[in-house]
Amino acid sequence: MAQQRDWVDQHVDRWRRTFDGFDPEVEGAIVRMGAINRHIKRANTAAFGEMGLAPSEYDTLHTLLIQPEPSETTPAQLAEASHVTRAAMTSRLDRLLELGYITRESDPLDRRRILVRPTPAGRAVWKKALELALVQEKATLGVLSDREQAQLNTLLRKVVLGIQP
Repeated sequence: MAQQRDWVDQHVDRWRRTFDGFDPEVEGAIVRMGAINRHIKRANTAAFGEMGLAPSEYDTLHTLLIQPEPSETTPAQLAEASHVTRAAMTSRLDRLLELGYITRESDPLDRRRILVRPTPAGRAVWKKALELALVQEKATLGVLSDREQAQLNTLLRKVVLGIQP
């Protein structure tokens, strides 16, 4: 039985004729992983938007709430964990503060240090957004059987382990 072709196959066919040493399997896998990632990001952006939450705001709440001690952290620690600049984090925190999803207060033990804490509303909106994201992710991979999903995870884990320093 012939395997169904997708738009990536056309992309690979085009480039296969262009470069010597071109590996169609590598190109196909990389382009497909990128397409899946973009699909998930678009779906999450739309779902979060319906809740009045930008993806960066969700990411910041998520980073805050998955910290080893998810009750508080500093803006610098959040910026580092989110892989954004401190200035970008300040903008994100300003917006989350405005929405009532976090508090920013001086540390009573060191007044120079600012502590960021989620509010109950912040925890609730994060949980709802996370649930929406999980539904989308499950639907995206729902075309695969449980066994195929396990195989995919095994293969991707091998790749991730291969790129870790």
